[in-house]
Amino acid sequence: MPHALPITLSEIAPRISAGAFILNSGLGKRGADAQAAAGMHGFAAGSYPILKNVPPQQFASLLSTSEIAIGTALLIPFVPTAVAGAALTAFSGGLLGLYLRTPGMRKPGSIAPTEQGMPIAKDVWLLGIGIGLLTRGTIDRQPRRVRKAARQLAAADKGKKARKPRERNVGG
Repeated sequence: MPHALPITLSEIAPRISAGAFILNSGLGKRGADAQAAAGMHGFAAGSYPILKNVPPQQFASLLSTSEIAIGTALLIPFVPTAVAGAALTAFSGGLLGLYLRTPGMRKPGSIAPTEQGMPIAKDVWLLGIGIGLLTRGTIDRQPRRVRKAARQLAAADKGKKARKPRERNVGG
């Protein structure tokens, strides 16, 4: 029996759209100059204080590499959907964390974006795709070995019922 890819036809479009978008973003950040790296770092460190100790150029390089890796994982059909979905969910969750934590991104007392927040708020679609892929890859699809074992158990159980001798009413 030929080995099937770990994705289904319904997963191809969301993986391509999100993967191409993120891969392009990561490639665009490769070799960022000092000013661009400082801007990316300052924005992220304002929301995630742990990043303040990472040098801006190193942060930009790590961000670029992460985006390239996630985009590539989404585009390569041999990467299981659950793995690609988990990576996308984590990444997009971080983006939305920036949106929720950065002052001026949201209208006061609301989650609705301001004009400045729109470029990041729109990335909620990445979170939706990530959660959908993660769900599809873990809950909606059992691994092949689990399905095979279930079929074998069902066949064995059916065979036992067919071979089970009739009980006789003796002595009564």
